[in-house]
Amino acid sequence: MEIGFVGCLIFLLAAFVTDIRYMKIPNKLTVPAMITGVTYQIWTDGWVGLASGLKGAGVGFGIMLILYWSGAVGGGDVKLFAGIGAWMGTGFTVTSLVYSIIFAGVLGLVILIWRREAIRRVRGVLNSVMGAIILRGLGPLKSKESDMLSFPFMLAVLPGVLTAYYYL
Repeated sequence: MEIGFVGCLIFLLAAFVTDIRYMKIPNKLTVPAMITGVTYQIWTDGWVGLASGLKGAGVGFGIMLILYWSGAVGGGDVKLFAGIGAWMGTGFTVTSLVYSIIFAGVLGLVILIWRREAIRRVRGVLNSVMGAIILRGLGPLKSKESDMLSFPFMLAVLPGVLTAYYYL
């Protein structure tokens, strides 16, 4: 196992615990993850490492910021992916994000089926889409926060990152 991945994994495990317990990933965890990740990159590859760490952090932060603006993830998740990018670089970060989103979708579907809400929610989505088509606007597609399914994103991120590492 690569040293960089071990360093990244230490932060991910700490984030997993805090997200499960408090549904929050604190700055006192994410900021050191970013700083130590870039520092590790500099230590191993010099200026090229600095560029790789900053680019990875920027890509992780940027993509997750879009998901944050849409209400899909919290701010801690945004900064956590910046930390993953700082430690592991751009390609790994994007791959981890894709796998994490897939795991989140599967987990969300399992939760809906478990709670027996799947049919009601699909009906609601179809009604919203039909309303948007009929009214020719996006207003009906907007969800209230109380209608959104919520669970700790780390339940999807940790297996997503491990899957990315396994396949890369």
